[in-house]
Amino acid sequence: MPTHDVSAPTAIATPDAWPRAVLFDLLTALLNSWTVWNTAAGSETAGRTWRAEYLRRTYGCGAYVSYEQLVREAAAHVGLPASAPEALEAQWATLPAWDGARELLQALRPHCKLAVVTNCSEKLGQQAAASLGIDWDVVVTSEQAGFYKPDPRPYQLALTQLGVSANEAAFIAGSGYDLFGTSKVGMRTFWHNRIGLSLPEGAPAPEREAPTLDTALPWLRTFGNHA
Repeated sequence: MPTHDVSAPTAIATPDAWPRAVLFDLLTALLNSWTVWNTAAGSETAGRTWRAEYLRRTYGCGAYVSYEQLVREAAAHVGLPASAPEALEAQWATLPAWDGARELLQALRPHCKLAVVTNCSEKLGQQAAASLGIDWDVVVTSEQAGFYKPDPRPYQLALTQLGVSANEAAFIAGSGYDLFGTSKVGMRTFWHNRIGLSLPEGAPAPEREAPTLDTALPWLRTFGNHA
């Protein structure tokens, strides 16, 4: 009597399809800067109010104005003393990484070029990027680019320095405002929306959105398969 092989078929492994480069927002996608702002302000409510005013100023000014100056002006506008921005800068080296941030970077390092695009001064941006312990290929600050995100020029400068085109790169955002800029340069975007912010009015939707970085690696590993 003939026999039949009833074993399950062998799964066909899908080959990895990494992007050539992954670019990151720094201060909200990889680092938990919220807690440091809140501590410097004296409370979570004061910290969020201060940061909202600072963000309004950076997104509104476009061309670079001293990051430290905007932080001081925003503090004064919401009624915080001069000691608040001084405390923020003093605590800058203590910016904690989000859970999974270092692990994601280390997992990507063998496969992709890695870059930062951050709304920050050169001094503070380089310091914060270095705190993650990764050998970055490119770190672009708004001071270096001459413009604040979401103006497309900081993103484009990073792509140019990396030597990759927008369709070969992925962006990991921490703010929904990044989606205005990444869409203009043509980069597909994963929004690490850690604290559950609403998508800004008029912003394009991200390709992926999650409250943690856990699903970023699988998305990046198959990046070229769902272009």
